[in-house]
Amino acid sequence: MKLAKPNILFIMADQLAARYLPAYGHPLVKTPHLDRLAGEGVVFENAYTPSPLCAPARATVMNGLLPSRTGVYDNAAEFPSSIPTWAHYLRLAGYRTCLSGKMHFVGPDQLHGLEERLTTDIYPADFGWTPDWRLRQERIDWWYHNMTSVLQPGIAEITNQLEFDDEVAFLATRKIYDYARYENDTPFCLMASFTHPHDPYAARGKFWNLYRDEEIDLPSLPAAANEELDPHSRRLYEMSAMDDYVVTEKDVRAARHGYYANISYIDELVGKLLAALEATGKLDNTIVVFTSDHGDFLGERGLWYKMSFLEPSAHVPLIIWAPKRFSARRVAEPVTLCDILPTFADLCTDGKGELARKVDGRSLYSLLAGSAESPDATAWGEYLAEGVIAPMYMLRRGPWKFVHTPSDPDQLFDIAADPDERRNLAAYADHQDRARSFRREVEQKFDIPRITGEVLASQQARLMMFEALRRGAHFPWDFQPLREASEQYTRNHMSVTDRDLKSRFPPAPDVADKRR
Repeated sequence: MKLAKPNILFIMADQLAARYLPAYGHPLVKTPHLDRLAGEGVVFENAYTPSPLCAPARATVMNGLLPSRTGVYDNAAEFPSSIPTWAHYLRLAGYRTCLSGKMHFVGPDQLHGLEERLTTDIYPADFGWTPDWRLRQERIDWWYHNMTSVLQPGIAEITNQLEFDDEVAFLATRKIYDYARYENDTPFCLMASFTHPHDPYAARGKFWNLYRDEEIDLPSLPAAANEELDPHSRRLYEMSAMDDYVVTEKDVRAARHGYYANISYIDELVGKLLAALEATGKLDNTIVVFTSDHGDFLGERGLWYKMSFLEPSAHVPLIIWAPKRFSARRVAEPVTLCDILPTFADLCTDGKGELARKVDGRSLYSLLAGSAESPDATAWGEYLAEGVIAPMYMLRRGPWKFVHTPSDPDQLFDIAADPDERRNLAAYADHQDRARSFRREVEQKFDIPRITGEVLASQQARLMMFEALRRGAHFPWDFQPLREASEQYTRNHMSVTDRDLKSRFPPAPDVADKRR
């Protein structure tokens, strides 16, 4: 029997590195709902962010394109409206599309093909966070990361981020019930995008108390002396002012404690969404996709946050759960978030998706269906934001990861033999031919001098426009949720009885035969 078009619940965490989930081998973190999805679903063991920063990664999730092909270089670069997203393809296939939560779209278009957004964003939509490569790593204090997140973890029952994610989960859950009550025969794609476990590492007591300080594991690689870090890691250390404060082992353990607690918080929210699908009878025909935009160093090498293609920052979870359609398995082939759009286009058309333009990702539909993995599959990454002074590229193929930026020595790692990336093999004579071959491949794929010029020109234009737009009247691009309160609950232009009956799920029994 042919299954009906599947619903899609797309759940995205923020700054969640794959290595901190039990599904990827972590022995301590408690995530029962994600464990269920992983145990019954398809786990992509080597999924990577295409760009380890929020806005560029999330734009790529939507459009399947690397940053230099869209102009979404950083957290203050406009996402053009003329680029198709998975929301456009799903709408053409008859889906309702909705977002609850964070996407960090910059510019006046805050929908990008989505029919609805239920919340505003947690971050600004303007040009204010534009980096300036001319400064060669001079700090921009008012918006760059600093170490306060690491030094101020602990219990907090409400924060800016908890307030946001509570709302995201509540409205997404209610939307699932709305689909069941008012549009039960129409397939939907609902994206619930949370801001945790992104720093600061403050968590509710309920989740903090799941863990004890003494059981929190410390980083696999201890903090290194500045001169022992690679040039890019040194820049990250300096740009986040990591030397401004003394960070003790106790501080590191506490920050990781808060991070783990917030992963458990996200897991509970995942559980609420799954429970709503189950209560409405939609779970069996819903594909659940779980991922994150990038990871977090969380003290590895003495580094924090992201903006790097080293594993803690770049390796993200990707779990696709649909046991009625795809058998549980683990896939080792490297993939990236560029693959989301073509995969969604196939999921809603039984593998027959057609795209209006070529993208940088490829559909994972055949891998979900059980096809053999390819040893030549390549995951590409491109980083063009703060923390670099020239474009930075990642190539991941088989066991190899290669990182190239013109300003720094190349990096080559055998991830299978050296998962912590302790040895840069590009510096060894017996691996230089491989490193040179990978570099040629990067330089053939990307016109680095042209891209560098385009990024610099974009930065200067946006820095000027941001200053101009701060003068005179201000019209914000931040999304304003549209809620027709006059159509909610009970109003005098509707029947009280009809409203009560339509808003009830499951439907009330028919009482027509009980009339006198």
